[in-house]
Amino acid sequence: MTRRTRRNYSPTFKAQVAIAALKGEETLAVLAQHFDVHPNQISDWMTQYQEKSSQVFGNAPAIDPAPK
Repeated sequence: MTRRTRRNYSPTFKAQVAIAALKGEETLAVLAQHFDVHPNQISDWMTQYQEKSSQVFGNAPAIDPAPK
């Protein structure tokens, strides 16, 4: 039996999967088959997405990329 190498997913892919799961149009099992990840991983990404999405819309001051 050969062992599968550890897969690394991009943040974009994780967000795409989390958004698809949050829409609720398909079950986690169906999404897991479609994206080829474990359903528990999708649940973890959903939780992370929900927790960190407030940082995007938070009250933190924006960083000015070009100082004057």
